[in-house]
Amino acid sequence: MVPENDGASARLMKLFEAQRLTPTQRRIAHCLVRRAGEAPYLSSVEVAELAGVSQPSVTRFAVALGFDGYPALRKHLREVAPGAASPDAATDSYNEYQEAVHAEIENLRHLAALLADPAPVARAATLLAASQPLLVLGLRAASAQAAGFAYFAAKVHPDVRLLDEGGTMFADRLDAAVRAGATAMMCFALPRHPRELVDALAYAKGAGLTVVTVADSAFAPVAAHSDLLLPAAVGTGLAFDTACAPMLLGRVLIEAMCDSLPEAQARLEAFDARAAERGLFVE
Repeated sequence: MVPENDGASARLMKLFEAQRLTPTQRRIAHCLVRRAGEAPYLSSVEVAELAGVSQPSVTRFAVALGFDGYPALRKHLREVAPGAASPDAATDSYNEYQEAVHAEIENLRHLAALLADPAPVARAATLLAASQPLLVLGLRAASAQAAGFAYFAAKVHPDVRLLDEGGTMFADRLDAAVRAGATAMMCFALPRHPRELVDALAYAKGAGLTVVTVADSAFAPVAAHSDLLLPAAVGTGLAFDTACAPMLLGRVLIEAMCDSLPEAQARLEAFDARAAERGLFVE
């Protein structure tokens, strides 16, 4: 727990949040934030012991932040950690978990601003709705986003096929879908971007599919293999990324797809009727 009014902790959080860190490096960052008062005076060995990582990991952490090594990082911490309260004193009382939540709120605000122009979403929804079957791709960290999208899209789209594994099985399933008439694929791409995802997108493009991608950035590695990329930032304040904005953008796309699927409402009503008959849900 970060002490109240700890401006040093807030400044360290801002320093670390600006970087793309691995889970191990985030453990180190969180350790330093929790011990902001003493962080500038800890050795790399002490930091390693406190964070439960190796000493070389601490060195790599410092290099990832742009320093020559840990001594240079420690010198920098001595310059930024002490001092008067930051201009953002109103947020200095947040602990690291609250900071992560507030960062996600900012991501959602940014997404709301992007959606002020609904044209890209409408175009993507039209492409996806017209594809029968509709392929939905998500590997590793993005598999949960893809599964959620596929689950709800299947309630309004007649044929949705989830692709959550790469390699030869992916190629087999994609080829079968193309033979069945697929014209588009929905892709969720989240950090850290697996090489097999880039390979899968290249294969999909080679098969003639139009690829719509929700990614953490317009400059993500998958951009070159996407016909339409819709950015939605991920949260990086915890050991593992949080993906509230990509999830919400996926639901927005399904909402927009309904406008291009004339049978969408009828499908929803039919599902609700069957669910009631089967006692599927507990009231």
